[in-house]
Formats: sequence, structure tokens, C-alpha cells
Amino acid sequence: MSDTTTVVDTIEHLDPQTLIIETNVRPTAPITPAFVQSIKENGVLTPVLGHRSDDGAVTVRAGQRRVFAAREAGLTTIPVYLVHAEDVTAERIVQQMVENDQREALTDGDRAAAFQQLAFEGLSVTAIARRTGSKAKEVKTALAVTENESAASAIQEHQLTLDQAAALIEFDGDDEIRAELIQVATTDPAQFAHTAQRARDEKARAKTKADTEAELSGRGYVILDSDPGYYDTEYTRISELQTTDDQRVTVEQIEDQDGRAAHVRVYAEGDANISYFLPDAKAAGFHTYGGTQSKSGPMTDEEKAERRTLIANNKAWASAEIVRREWLTTLLSRKTLPKDAAVVIAKGLTVHRQAISTATREGNELAHQLLGMEPSGYFENDKLTALIEQAPAKAQHVALAIVLGACESVTSKQTWRYPSSTDTDYFALLARWGYSLSDVEQIVTADTAAPEETDAAQVSAAPGEGD
Repeated sequence: MSDTTTVVDTIEHLDPQTLIIETNVRPTAPITPAFVQSIKENGVLTPVLGHRSDDGAVTVRAGQRRVFAAREAGLTTIPVYLVHAEDVTAERIVQQMVENDQREALTDGDRAAAFQQLAFEGLSVTAIARRTGSKAKEVKTALAVTENESAASAIQEHQLTLDQAAALIEFDGDDEIRAELIQVATTDPAQFAHTAQRARDEKARAKTKADTEAELSGRGYVILDSDPGYYDTEYTRISELQTTDDQRVTVEQIEDQDGRAAHVRVYAEGDANISYFLPDAKAAGFHTYGGTQSKSGPMTDEEKAERRTLIANNKAWASAEIVRREWLTTLLSRKTLPKDAAVVIAKGLTVHRQAISTATREGNELAHQLLGMEPSGYFENDKLTALIEQAPAKAQHVALAIVLGACESVTSKQTWRYPSSTDTDYFALLARWGYSLSDVEQIVTADTAAPEETDAAQVSAAPGEGD
């Protein structure tokens, strides 16, 4: 094939409004506000490729996004690299494909390193954000990552996103958790948010447990590594004990007893639960109910395994709830809702009306929170009404928040064990909309044949085991 394009090696600065855009291999050329801002601040740094026709008109062969952004940014001229080109379709497509392939987007690691260099040059976070068309929050996150040796190394070595690398900073000193997060980020990134949140919650629970145990130890308690259980013969829990006048034994009454012990648990909610014990209740002047202590015998291995699963899933559910509600908040902050939002609202008001009724009767706090609003007080007018009056275009957002908030409000750590049809439909919907279900949430949608409609409010209120 003969070469139909001869480089004239001429760069001219031309008005982007006068340029003609040639048919491109990219059917669309989306430009973001950040890209426009970058062009506005810095101009078009890389010339676009064009050719001039016999009538003097210049047609752009490669660089249409830069032209569109320059027009929107109000630039009066941009650099155009002019070549002599015949109108050969095959040659045009090849040139455009090569030009696009050769421009590889910066990775988040590249951007973080660039932001760091700009900071070294004396630019403030605000200036970096303005000059690069980035958000200030993104710049701050990137700089935090580059200042942490492990996170800075991981973002380059494993091609992590800024948010993923920033999450590693929270676990400095815990190599095991950091390794797990990197593995999830590189093998199953959709689950990264869930894994990180579980690690955060477990870290918080561990701190609560350690702080509580330290306080008890300072008061003279022996800290037990495991709960002796009701079948134990060495310790008696004080909830089984009575005083000589048959009153329940309190914590205050054992504060000066020798050998007093305590076992600390921290469940899904994050609060410390303390069980108190005495090694010799009789010497302390106490007796068990009825004078004898009922022993039910040790748990079987199967019962222990079931209990471990129960506790682990309850904790996983609590962590997933945080991630899920943050995702819902982001969804409702978007200008454009999912295409089937109206159908979801209608179905919520009909099929899942019981959940809607319960939540609405109680003020639907979650609907407010998902929209970033403080819940209405008992004697206040509903703030959602005021929002609709102030911004009528938000009416569908409010309606969807009411439905989602209602469905969300009837979920609890019981949901993975006893999902109602409302729960099944709700989590299947979120998955269709792009939310990555955690492992414990996937249990809710595992059975595609949903059970008959049950009272979701009653299911969520059922007493939970493992607490």
C-alpha cells in the first residue's frame, strides 16, 4: 500500500469553533467536567491531527475530545498538527486506532506520583486540583497515599485505585489484613469495599475488647480468654447467684472478692458484653438458685461450628450494612436515577406495601438519611415534603428514597437467616443496579424461588442468637 499521508510538519493555532470533526472510530467522545476544567486551565497541550481541504477548511482526524472540550472551555485557539491527507477511509481508521491505542490513560499510581511532584513544586491542594481538573478530595487522598511507604508501593506494584490504596493506610502494622486487601483488590475488586469494612469493624471491636479488658484488669479481675459456659465446674457466673436474702448478686457485690473473673465479648453492634464469674460462690456467701446449679453439658462440635458461623455472619452483616447504605446514598445523590426507578416505586407501594407502611408510620428515618437529611422530629413537619416543594425535580428521588429506606429498615442480622420475599426482591434489585452483594448478602438471594410474602417487620424483630 502506498503512503497516502504526507506530514507537512506544520502546527497552526486555529479557532476550535471553525474545525470540522471527521468521522471517528469512536462513536462518541464523552467529555467530563474535569477534562474541560483541565483544558480551561492548561489549554490543549498535545496538538490535534488535522488536514486542510482545497477550500481552506480544516478537518480534525484525531483529537475530537480535545476540540469539544476546548469549545466548551471557551478557548479561542488550539494547536493543530496539519498533514496532507487524501480521503481514504481505511487509512483514516488505521490512523485513528493507532492514535487512540498510543494514548494510554494514566493509572491512579501515576496520578498520585504526579500530584506528589506538584506538591513538591509548591502547589497547594487547591491549585493542583484546579490545574489538573481533579477534585480536591482526590488530590488529598493521593498525597496521603504517597506519604505512606506501604500504600505508595502497593498502588504502583498492584495497580490499585486511590481509594483501595488509601484503605491500606488504616491498617499500618497489620501485614495480614493488608495482604488480604491487596489480594481482594487484584482478584475480586467488587468485594473490596466489603472486605475493608469488615476489617475496620473487626479492628474497632478488638480495640473495644482490649480497652474493656484493661479497665477490668485494673479493677482486679482475672480476664478469661473464653467463656466458661454454664456447664463449667470451676467458675460460676453471677447471674446464677443469689445473696443470703435471695436477691440477685450484682457486680458491685463481688468487687472485693478474691479470684473474681470476667469474660468480654464484642458482638456485631460493637458494644462490649461482660460476663462476671466467681471461683467459689459459697466462700463469698452466695448460693445458686434453688441451692443447686443446673449444668446443661458442653456444646457439641456441631453446635460450636453453628455458633461460630452465626457470629461470623452477624458481624459480616453489620459491616455490609454500612457499605450498602453508603452505596444507596451515592445512588440517590445522582442526577439520573436507574431507568426502572418508577417501576420500583410502584412495586414498593403495592407488593411491598407492608414495609412501606411500617417505615412511613415511624417517620422513615432512613429515607431522610439516604438523602443526606436529618430525620424529622416528632412534632415537626416531614422534611421530605419541604424538599419536594423546594426542588420539584427531586420528587422521584424522594419517592425512591422512601421505598428503599422502607425496604432497608426491615432488614437486620436476622435477614440472612430468615429472608422474606421483600428482602429477596430488594437485594436482587440492588444487585441489578450494580451493587456488589457481600457473601452474607448473597445468601438472601441464593434461593431464586422467593417464599410467600411474610411480615418483614416481624421477621426483623425476631430475637437473634449469637448476641
